[in-house]
Amino acid sequence: MSPSNDPSPYPYGRGDASPSYATYPWQPPAPPQPPPPPHHRTPDHPLLGHHSDLRILRTAYRWQRRVATLTALGYFTVFLVLSAVAPGFMTSTLTDGLPTGLLLALLQLPVTWLAIWLYEHTARRHVDPLADRIRKEAAVDARREAGKRGTRR
Repeated sequence: MSPSNDPSPYPYGRGDASPSYATYPWQPPAPPQPPPPPHHRTPDHPLLGHHSDLRILRTAYRWQRRVATLTALGYFTVFLVLSAVAPGFMTSTLTDGLPTGLLLALLQLPVTWLAIWLYEHTARRHVDPLADRIRKEAAVDARREAGKRGTRR
């Protein structure tokens, strides 16, 4: 059935909630409802989501990722650039039959291990202590909030 032959009084078709009127087309549209007033709460301590330690943790984690990534990818990029720009250097031999390019290629594995070690080292020294401190503060905050809710009853 085409829309022009539709016996429905609604111009938008059956079951469509698009009309701005409540039930009948001749009723005026309902006035828009004002938004509810915002609920303001002033906590005694800063909320965990706005805590400066989280910014410090994100910065430390970002630094950790950059150091490890730049160590591994930086070495690999240097290797690729040397292969493209200095083929004479890469094919020169260091000892009997060992080309420099092969030696640099074999060094990629220890450099990758170094990147993994740097990642773990920075995690243990910088990121994990910050995360543990934030976790402990969050537990204290949760107990404090639970205590406040428990005393209101």
